[in-house]
Amino acid sequence: MKTKVLFPLVAACTALAAALSFAQDKPGGERPVANVGSDDGSAVERADEKHLRNVRQLTSGGENAEAYFSGDGRRLIFQSKRDGRQCDQIYTMLTDGSDLRMVSTGGGTTTCSYIFPSGKRVLFSSTHLASPECPPRPDRSRGYVWAVYPSFDIFTARADGKDLKRLTRAPGYDAEATMSADGKKIVFTSTRDGDLDIYTMDADGKNVRRLTSELGYDGGPFFSRDGRQIVYRAHHPKTPEQIDRYKKLLAENVIEPNTFELWVMDADGKNKKQVTNLGVASFAPYFTPDGRRIIFASNYPSRRSRNFDLYVVNLDGTNLERVTYNETFDGFPMFSPDGKKLVFASNRNAAREGDTNVFIADWVE
Repeated sequence: MKTKVLFPLVAACTALAAALSFAQDKPGGERPVANVGSDDGSAVERADEKHLRNVRQLTSGGENAEAYFSGDGRRLIFQSKRDGRQCDQIYTMLTDGSDLRMVSTGGGTTTCSYIFPSGKRVLFSSTHLASPECPPRPDRSRGYVWAVYPSFDIFTARADGKDLKRLTRAPGYDAEATMSADGKKIVFTSTRDGDLDIYTMDADGKNVRRLTSELGYDGGPFFSRDGRQIVYRAHHPKTPEQIDRYKKLLAENVIEPNTFELWVMDADGKNKKQVTNLGVASFAPYFTPDGRRIIFASNYPSRRSRNFDLYVVNLDGTNLERVTYNETFDGFPMFSPDGKKLVFASNRNAAREGDTNVFIADWVE
């Protein structure tokens, strides 16, 4: 699900569009940020962002987000609405922004891409089998919602986009897929059993296993580097009214992205623990290089704010620390395999209101 950015769910991935869209609804143009060290004079680096140095903008204009590193840290894969297309397609590029290639089919809409650790194949979700056209946008006449298109399936292809293979065939939404660092397991979100839950499967699509079962949305999962844990975002309605509303909206293939908390669990679904209790929209979690903290995006402290920033927090929910201070949208953070770089999406330095671009920075502890 997606539009322009200035907020997020992908469903995380899917959330991109939505997140971007929510954030973009903010009135007014992009605010300039302080330039502290970029050699091209662009306003992308801030003195108050002490963990980020040598910030570089890798894309220019349009909607570009959810960029994730390859196993060797040399390439990025991301989703983008460009070249006159009305919905997202998947692209790869080198970490300096060069050698741009489209690797999805060009049909339907896509989301949630990843590169196999070997670098030989890519992973993404697409609706192209249902229709080559963009799916209809959700009806927001009753409030702000994100679409959970049941036509999304998960695919792999060679690094050049050829040799497309379908991994999921169950009815319903299959998306938000990422991989373990050893390339053996895929973790993803699906409605195949009637609710939005997290599953794992082998890299070839076999041995599907359900990990969550509590009513509500569980999604946006990522493995820890050692493959032992999974971090994800969740919203579990509690009151009868909340449960009824959630079920009715899900039956219409939409959800409300107003509140998400971060959770961790073992890779087999055991030992689930809630990390945050912020009461806002927190999403796109990823483990820090030492595995002891989580970096994520959030509109904390206001659930109605269009301003999303990056934060880090301990696995037990303590020591919440703000990382970015840009007054629009910063989201979808991921560390490079060696832990030295951070890639993220942002509205900073936007040429036009709503532009979302991919940025890379040195990470400083």
